[in-house]
Amino acid sequence: MIPVVTVAQMRASDAAATDPIDTLIERSGAAVARAAMRMLGGGYGRRVAVVVGPGKNGADGAVAAVRLRRRGVGVDIVAAAAAPERLAGYDLVIDAAFGTGFRGEYRAPDPGGTPVLAVDIPSGVHGDTGEAADSAVRADATVVLAALKPGVLFGEGRERAGAVEVADIGLAIGEPSALVVETADVHCHVPRRSPETHKWAAGVYVVAGSAGMYGAADLCARAALRAGASTVRLAIPGASPGDLPISEAIGVALPGEGWADEVLEQAPRFKALVIGPGLGRSDATAADVRRVVAGADIPVLVDADALHALGKAHDAVGVISARSVATVLTPHDGEFERLAGTAPGPDRLGAAGRLASETGAIVLSKGSTTVVAEKGRPALISTSGSSRLATAGTGDVLAGVIGAFLAMGVEPQLAAALGAHVHGEAARLGPAWGLLAGDLVDLVPQFLAGALADPR
Repeated sequence: MIPVVTVAQMRASDAAATDPIDTLIERSGAAVARAAMRMLGGGYGRRVAVVVGPGKNGADGAVAAVRLRRRGVGVDIVAAAAAPERLAGYDLVIDAAFGTGFRGEYRAPDPGGTPVLAVDIPSGVHGDTGEAADSAVRADATVVLAALKPGVLFGEGRERAGAVEVADIGLAIGEPSALVVETADVHCHVPRRSPETHKWAAGVYVVAGSAGMYGAADLCARAALRAGASTVRLAIPGASPGDLPISEAIGVALPGEGWADEVLEQAPRFKALVIGPGLGRSDATAADVRRVVAGADIPVLVDADALHALGKAHDAVGVISARSVATVLTPHDGEFERLAGTAPGPDRLGAAGRLASETGAIVLSKGSTTVVAEKGRPALISTSGSSRLATAGTGDVLAGVIGAFLAMGVEPQLAAALGAHVHGEAARLGPAWGLLAGDLVDLVPQFLAGALADPR
C-alpha cells in the first residue's frame, strides 16, 4: 500500500526531519530532473522552462534546472510572479511555482501545448482536497515528494496531476492518514482455496431483489461467485418460486414482507451477508432490513435500498450498535448525503471518516477515487475507478465482490477496499465505451486470475 499524508502531516514531517533542508531539496530536485529527462527522451538540443515560486517548490525546481543543464538541456528559469501569459518554444515546462500549502487562485502560464511536469502537486491545486480553479496548472505528470497527498487523488487534482510518481527523498513519514491499495495487495491478502475446501467454506447470503425486479439481485449474486464465494444463496422477497433467476446461485423465494426471521435462521450457515440491491423501499421492507442487519451474527454489507432502510446516521446507530461483527456501508454520494445529512463535499477523506465514527460501521464512499473509512484506523483508498463504471448495475457487482472477500475471511475494511480496486481494474479489461454490468461480472475472474497468479 502507498501512504497518503495530509498537508499538515507533511509539514510536521518536514519540521521533524533529521537531514538538513538543503539535502532534502537536492534530493527532490534530482528526482524532478530524472523525471524530466524521461519525458524529454534526451538532453542535448532540448529546451525547458522551469517556473519557480518563492518557496521550497521553487528551490526544488532550481536544483532540477542545474542538473538538467549538466545534461545538455537549455533551461530558462521563469519567476512565477513575472511569468508571461504563454510559454512558447519549449520541449517541456516544469511547474515548480507553488506546493501543497498554497491557498488562493494561481493563474498558470499557458504552456502552448508543451508537456508539463509538476513538482509535488500542480500549482493552484488544494493539497488536501484536489479543488482547483480553471486557471490552475494542468500537468501531464507529477513527481510527488516523499508521499502521496490527497490533492492528487481527489477532485480536479486527480485529473490535473496526470501520471503520478512518488519520489523517495529520505524523509521519514509518520502515521499516514490513508493508504492506497494496489494489485499487489490483492495478491497478498485474498486467500487461495485449500485443496480440502468445500462449498460452505466461503458462502455468501444475498438478500436482494423484489417481485419482478431480479436484475440487481442476479448481478450481485453472480459477482460474488465470480469473485470467489464458494456458494451463494440468493433470497428474493416477493419472488415467484418458478420465476427466480437461473444461475449457479441457490434461488430462494421469500415472502413479500415479514421475511427477517427466515433470513436470520439461515444466516449462520454463511460467512457473510449482502443485503439491499433492488429490495425496494416500502416500510415493511425497511423493517425487515433493520431486523436482519441488527440480528445477523456474520459480517453484513448494506447497500442500495438497505441503506435507505437504515435512515439517517443517528437512526443507523441504533441498528449497528447491536452488532458484534463488522458492518460495511457502501453509499454513493446521494445515499451518503441521506445518511450523514450533508454531501461528502471536497474533503472526501474527512467526510467518510466522520460518518464511520458516527455510525460505528466501515464506510465505503463510492467515487472515481473510493474511500473506505473505519474509526481509529487510516482510511484505505482505491484509485482504480473510472467513467466506465458509470452505468446501471455496476454497484450491485461491487457489493457481490466485497461480499465474497468478506466470506473468504479478508479483514473487513481491507475486503471493501480490495473489492473496489478489483471492481475498477476489471472494468479496465473491458471496452472503454459501452461496458455493461453483466460484462463486468465476467471480467472480475479474468482480473483476479492475473492478480492472484504466483510470479514465475
